[in-house]
Amino acid sequence: MNPAVRRAVWLSYTFQFFFGLLLWLPVFYEYQRQIGLSDTQIFGIQSIYYIAFCLLEIPTGMVADRFDYRHCLVAGGVVLIAANLTPVFLVSYTGFLVHFLLIALARSLVSGAASAYLYEYMHSAGAGEAYPQAEGYGRSYSLIGKVVCWPVVGLLMQWNMPSPYWLSAINAAIAVLAAVILPAIPRRLPVSAGPTTSSHSSRPERPPISVALRGSFAQMRGSRLLVLLMVQGVAIFTLARICSVNLFQPILDSKNTPVVLYGVVMALMTVFEALGAARPNWLRRHISDVRSVFFLTLAMAVTLALAGLLGIVGSVIALCVFSLACGLSFPIQRALLNAAITDSRYRATLLSIESIIDRAVCALVALALGSYLQSGALTDFLVQTAIVTCVVMVVIALLIRLTRRQASVTPST
Repeated sequence: MNPAVRRAVWLSYTFQFFFGLLLWLPVFYEYQRQIGLSDTQIFGIQSIYYIAFCLLEIPTGMVADRFDYRHCLVAGGVVLIAANLTPVFLVSYTGFLVHFLLIALARSLVSGAASAYLYEYMHSAGAGEAYPQAEGYGRSYSLIGKVVCWPVVGLLMQWNMPSPYWLSAINAAIAVLAAVILPAIPRRLPVSAGPTTSSHSSRPERPPISVALRGSFAQMRGSRLLVLLMVQGVAIFTLARICSVNLFQPILDSKNTPVVLYGVVMALMTVFEALGAARPNWLRRHISDVRSVFFLTLAMAVTLALAGLLGIVGSVIALCVFSLACGLSFPIQRALLNAAITDSRYRATLLSIESIIDRAVCALVALALGSYLQSGALTDFLVQTAIVTCVVMVVIALLIRLTRRQASVTPST
């Protein structure tokens, strides 16, 4: 990897590291309970958050495709600063609703653009073969700060309740700085072309926003495999988000775990997720990417169910195995999806469409979760989620195999 590519990759890592360093994540459920919110209100906000994410994903993806991935990263970081400061000055149901709506906007601006920038930059610079490993390292490094900081979040909250939100706002400001100095994507030249004097980014000519959505859906209609890979990714991302954001604290609370240990347990889980994210090629050397994602998703579903069935020690072990499988699966799934996108003009929009499906499922799950918790049926929820996930993954695996078999036969007929 040449120095220019290395610099861009490490700036991308820096952005991911600080943008994702939300120190309030291990304690926000307990924080909201302490200010008087009920479980129904807390998970109602989560459902609204996921719905807002759905509504924002395609518009922000089209903006990223039409203009510049880097501008979306900067805007996302700025919005995240405001989001992290909202609960500090507005400690109420309304404050947390606004907080999560701003989080939805910030993450929707970044979700497709961050991955699209790294993919396009590395392929334009002739380093595309290193992209899957770079994506894995980026996710792994973004988790390191959480491992270091999350164990003390419970103590920080006891010392000063809003301090995790203040520190998260500072992290977002550092992410903005990293995004500002990201280099432009280098120009791709045809083999027969001579040197160019242009210093501008060489991303392919972008269509107007008015046709971007039509072009994205046209590519989806023309590639059944792309749609199936999107749906396959939904299981991974839904399980990961529901566990780390919505279920993590209720699971520990059901085991009578002290709040000061929430951050410690989440940090331990993050160590395993970082380990998996840094080594996505462990499985890829032995089985295909699609099979890797299939088996890892099944492992995530089963261990999530075990986390509800076992005692505190068994639950923590199950959550750690869940995190390891999550870390391994994310970069593999992301590489599969990026490779299936044949027109880079719509890359961020298509990645955003995948996120829309993901958040729509999360919104439904969050609504159901609130009812299950209110009735004390958390374990039932975990077991039922695992069963549904396993059935869906088997169906998707069969459809992918059938689609690939049909694609291999069609050219010769």
